[in-house]
Amino acid sequence: MNAAIRAVVRAATFHGVEVVGVRRGFQGLHQGDMRLLGPRDVANIIQRGGTVLLTARSHTWRTPEGRTLGAGHLKAWGVDGLIVIGGDGSFHGAHYLQQEHGIPVIGVPGTIDNDLYGTDHTIGYFTAVETALDAVDKLRDTAASHERIFVVEVMGRHAGHIALDVAVAGGAEEVFLPEEEHPAEHIAQVVSDSAAKGKASSILIVAEGYPGGGEAVARAVEAQTGLDTRLTILGHIQRGGSPVSSDRVLASRLGEAAVLALIDGKSDIMVGRGNGGMTFTPLKETWEKRKDVSRDLYRCAKTLSV
Repeated sequence: MNAAIRAVVRAATFHGVEVVGVRRGFQGLHQGDMRLLGPRDVANIIQRGGTVLLTARSHTWRTPEGRTLGAGHLKAWGVDGLIVIGGDGSFHGAHYLQQEHGIPVIGVPGTIDNDLYGTDHTIGYFTAVETALDAVDKLRDTAASHERIFVVEVMGRHAGHIALDVAVAGGAEEVFLPEEEHPAEHIAQVVSDSAAKGKASSILIVAEGYPGGGEAVARAVEAQTGLDTRLTILGHIQRGGSPVSSDRVLASRLGEAAVLALIDGKSDIMVGRGNGGMTFTPLKETWEKRKDVSRDLYRCAKTLSV
């Protein structure tokens, strides 16, 4: 997100537009926690994970009264448009602000889950995949040495994009996605089939949104096969760290595109990347339409796990 913040501030400055930064998202907007930002204020942040503006959930923003108070702060500062970096929750808040108060809003997709319709990738996704993959590579050394089954749960909420990429890149024996539920007996069968092929160890990748998560898969494997099984839940380690180059470039492009969209008079849309260019998707579509995992990549994962 820092790369996107930097891009917004510097692109706006280039076009002669003043920028006001809001700390802690909608919570800060509700409280009027805002300050002017210039090019030097965003120096040396592109390599840092997280967000220098901080972030927080705001239950107050879910009410019309809360949004009215926030809109009042924006108008008091003379703000002509708002750029919101986040996921579907943030986009809901932005959409209703625009609907109720007529303040132009542009969404920038910032979520490691990569589950927003209208963009090929979201900010943070590439870094989360690399972080999870590094852990899987290390676990495979242990799995091979001790001839164990490792079940690795990765993040992704209701989406399996991280799990699928990590499974293919990490050479996993199986991947369990929210988009593809399997009966309990299938889980144990995967491990049994691997053993029959001469595999002394296996890596199973599970998206956190899969029914029961990694714990359910690990229990099923151990109960039905009796094999030594270990569960590793990577958790929030995937949400931090220095962003990889792909995320920095994506965030920079999206931040600039958001500024240009506001200058062009666009509103209530999300900027994204698709087919090598910029895309513009109505905010409501980003949560109303479903973004599926790549079925071609899922087939590839199955094919290469023999």
